[in-house]
Amino acid sequence: MAVRPHWLFGDQLGPHFIDHRHHGPDPRAPLIMIESWAVLRRRRFHRAKAHLLLSAMRHRAAELGDRVRYVRARTYREGLAEAAGREPVTVCRPTSHAALGLVESLEQVHVLPARGFLTPLDAFATWAEERTPGRMRMEDFYRWVRREHELLMDGDQPAGGHWNLDRENREPPPRGARTLGAPDPWRPQEDEIDDEVRHDLDRWEREGRVSFVGRDGPRCFPATRREALASLRHFIAHRLPWFGPYEDAMLAADPVLGHSLLSAPLNLGLLHPAECVDRAERAWRAGDAPLNSVEGFIRQIAGWREYIWHVYWWFGPDYRGHNALGHTEPLPRWFLELDADAVTARCLRHALQQVRDTGWTHHIPRLMVLGSRALQDGWDPAAVTDWFHRCFVDGYDWVMLPNVVGMSQYADGGLMTTKPYTSGGAYIDRMSDLCGPCAYRPRDRTGERACPYTTGYWSFLHRHRGPLSGNHRMARAVRGLDRLADLPEVLATARARGDAPP
Repeated sequence: MAVRPHWLFGDQLGPHFIDHRHHGPDPRAPLIMIESWAVLRRRRFHRAKAHLLLSAMRHRAAELGDRVRYVRARTYREGLAEAAGREPVTVCRPTSHAALGLVESLEQVHVLPARGFLTPLDAFATWAEERTPGRMRMEDFYRWVRREHELLMDGDQPAGGHWNLDRENREPPPRGARTLGAPDPWRPQEDEIDDEVRHDLDRWEREGRVSFVGRDGPRCFPATRREALASLRHFIAHRLPWFGPYEDAMLAADPVLGHSLLSAPLNLGLLHPAECVDRAERAWRAGDAPLNSVEGFIRQIAGWREYIWHVYWWFGPDYRGHNALGHTEPLPRWFLELDADAVTARCLRHALQQVRDTGWTHHIPRLMVLGSRALQDGWDPAAVTDWFHRCFVDGYDWVMLPNVVGMSQYADGGLMTTKPYTSGGAYIDRMSDLCGPCAYRPRDRTGERACPYTTGYWSFLHRHRGPLSGNHRMARAVRGLDRLADLPEVLATARARGDAPP
């Protein structure tokens, strides 16, 4: 019987996607990779994201040599027809509803189980079915994963006696510090493949095939398995101890702080989550990293990342249309174009500038600056989801749909999280050095120097007072509206405020 070729998508680039064990492809299988420029034409992606994806695909093809047939085509269908004709092929389950729908519509394609995650989809389904409706929380899932995979466990108890060390991992930045002082993150060196990709992207833009936002820089993230492992080793050896306490902090001159920058290679499939969490645990057991940093890192990967992957499939394609708060405002042009120079609020300007220049920020600027602004202003959650998908190098549909609809915009009404995540300027002031030189004052609700996040916060609570008053985590904040003697002025300020020209 002839060996069926195996198709690799652009986020299936690590060795575990061609491992024959556990229902994988035949070890002798020829490989197919398809570079579809129609995918890049479908949305205005960040230029650095397009560069990273194509660089990673072409590097992987170069590594695989004669075993792979690398096809450049307009669409995946046309590319598969060129590469395999009508011949049967296999593929690991893709990471989006659209891609899964495509491969399942092709009779010649046999879909293998998903790879690149710790927990199989059927195991999560069993766990989820045992939950009370509306009580499927990440914390419970995280503890289950820790037990199932014996991660950071001492027998049947969590290492150190606590499952969650968040209280130790919410420190504001050191007072007066411009930077955290952590060693610099690992960065790659570009090569001739990067030059070729940049040349092609330039040409496609000139020809009008594609259009991008953002800047393409030198490449900041790994594009090969070797680079990804080097980045992981560097983080574990030099930066992991700095991660935990300040993972929620923001510094203008140090946007990376102690973060790992591993989300991009993980989401390209260059790293497996198991090797990341295992190396972190070994560092703690060897005395090379504190428990709070290691637990925080493992929580991000074995907890949140894994949870997001599963709820994406659990909630299904209809989840995309959730809009519990009825938000329909369009995204402003300055936001769509990453026009940071047009923005006055310093926190928003810095976050947007980093997205423009690198296609990345860590989770707090994403949630509490970019996402919070969208939530307060009532922007359409589907459009916000699309923006995050397009503009972040680590953004894929499975990543951004639950993160934005469920957490950032609370558009699912609480299926994923217990409260909307937004705040006034006081939180940003406490967790950063961004407010001091800003034109606005974080505690001012009205007047010329009113912080747009502070007025926006109270306006948001007022607008959704009814449903939020019944939320046990928001009821106290909503009652605070009754103590605002200047509430009419606050609402007028919120309506008139603006951090950028229309």
